[in-house]
Amino acid sequence: MISLRRRVGLRRGAELWRRLDPTVRDLPLALLLLATSFVPALHSHGTQLGGLPHRSFDALAVAAVALESLPLAVRRRWPLVCLALASLGFVADQLRGYHSLAGTGFSVALLSAGAHLGRHRRVTVLVLSTAYAALVFAFDRLGGTEGLDGYATFYLATAFVWGIGAWLRSTRAAEAERRRRVAEETRAAERARIAAELHDVVTHHVTAMVVQTEAARCLTAAPDRLDQSLASVTDTGRRALTDLRHLLDLLNPGHGTGDGSGVGAGSGAGSGEPPVDGFLGLVEQTRRAGHPVDFTEEGTPAESTGSAELVAYRVVQEALTNALKYADGDRTSVRVRHGARDIAVEVHTDGSGPPRNGTTGAATGGSGRGLAGLRERVSVLDGDFSAGPRTGGGFVVRARIPVPTGGGAS
Repeated sequence: MISLRRRVGLRRGAELWRRLDPTVRDLPLALLLLATSFVPALHSHGTQLGGLPHRSFDALAVAAVALESLPLAVRRRWPLVCLALASLGFVADQLRGYHSLAGTGFSVALLSAGAHLGRHRRVTVLVLSTAYAALVFAFDRLGGTEGLDGYATFYLATAFVWGIGAWLRSTRAAEAERRRRVAEETRAAERARIAAELHDVVTHHVTAMVVQTEAARCLTAAPDRLDQSLASVTDTGRRALTDLRHLLDLLNPGHGTGDGSGVGAGSGAGSGEPPVDGFLGLVEQTRRAGHPVDFTEEGTPAESTGSAELVAYRVVQEALTNALKYADGDRTSVRVRHGARDIAVEVHTDGSGPPRNGTTGAATGGSGRGLAGLRERVSVLDGDFSAGPRTGGGFVVRARIPVPTGGGAS
């Protein structure tokens, strides 16, 4: 228990530390380097370049050490300013022969500039190289004993430090781009899922309403039948509104909270479960539109089917919608079988079914995305889907949707 509490405490402490301003997080490093540079035992134990003799600390040494260490507090916020100040302190440190431990600050500033500097990177490298050449010339004028190979080695070392910073920068940029791409792909997938839900809900209900309204126009001489037909239109419209409200609730960030969470409850649009009346509700709605449908359901649905039940519901919904569109009046048979490992759906219409090119007639309109969307949904669950003309005439849609292992269907 103590170990768990300690880990939780450390995790919370790390989160709080990351939330602090970068200057606050970098300040301890700057102060630590400043303090250790004045420890007498560490004098003259820093970077030594130029071969000039050592010199004891004086007032100028304090200024040089401060320039080399304190700017590290802003190394991520203002990397160019940090590098410029640390370079001035490093030049003073080496030309005066202090060789303080704070000279390490120049390397840290250089690494930070390579990692965090966003603009004028090439100009910065050119200016630093020119300044280094001037520093080598100054060492020579002051009688420095450093050889050409020493100067070249130091330059290559600084270039390597800059390269490490540049690599860190590119790695961070690549990770940010990866996250942006993943977020964009996630948004695109979500938009596609919402479009599929809207297609399923709107197309089915509106198609049924169009067919029912067209039929009602022919019943003006039979008031009783006309009233029944218009009542079916009203009922279909209400179901469409309920499904759309529920789907829009899912798009609301506050979905599931407050009094509005119950809107459309039980409709199943986008909720992961079909409506409470299930397949029979679809069949009855299609029958009220004047389309003859035979329905057979075998087996008992599993207690937990994941999204398989909803996908099967969408298959039947889309197939009946297409039957209303392209084969209105032709008999359709719907067969749903709940197995132990899958749900099998077969919808056969005596008519021609959807055109092979995926387009629709002028009277009904369509995007052609219905069957393609069903095929994608079924394939996501590792199922099988087919749709096309049937031998002997008619159009058939078949789907096999696996259910989670241990569903317990009978």
